[in-house]
Amino acid sequence: MSDTGYGDFEFERRFVARDVPAELLDPAPALIVQSYYLADEGFALRVRAQVSAVAGVDVHDDEATLLERYADRVDFCAVTVKGPMNGGTRYEAEREIDPLVGVEMVRRGGARVAKVRHSVWLGEDGWVVDVFAGANAPLVVAEVERGGPVTDLAIPDFCVTEVTTDPRFANDGLAHAPYAGWATTWEDELARTGPRFLQGFGHDHRMTGI
Repeated sequence: MSDTGYGDFEFERRFVARDVPAELLDPAPALIVQSYYLADEGFALRVRAQVSAVAGVDVHDDEATLLERYADRVDFCAVTVKGPMNGGTRYEAEREIDPLVGVEMVRRGGARVAKVRHSVWLGEDGWVVDVFAGANAPLVVAEVERGGPVTDLAIPDFCVTEVTTDPRFANDGLAHAPYAGWATTWEDELARTGPRFLQGFGHDHRMTGI
């Protein structure tokens, strides 16, 4: 929960990323496997299982395989309720649950997403770089989140286009319609229309050299 007066509302922006510099990636990132019990028109009920530090994850493995391989190392689980994205703002309420219960919930839940999460500070902002696994490989999404509207953002060069308001790139969207099924169509779309960055967020600028 934010302490900025916005309560459970989260403010974030997401970008498809490519060629992220190796020095920005964690040597032991987090592994996240999450299951969606509900995902409909932006409303979602999610259970997440996380291993806080792991190396050598094979992102070509499917989501169920990754969960089982690392189940005994899961050290954080949470259940989360989300509302639809609206211009970079989304209602999100999360509660931590016992890891043993959380793993069983992910096993028994609905559509899954798995990703390797790297955390990095760029300028004054904390970013996460999610390298997706299984049916969503080789998608990489970089995300920045603040306690208030994400304006005047320094966008690193490895962010090729913004997908904040594209529901296909939300995790609940990727769980039910994995990237592998529409990647070629989207790449054609990107080549045709070019990169897009949202307007109305103040004086955004590109962070060159990163």
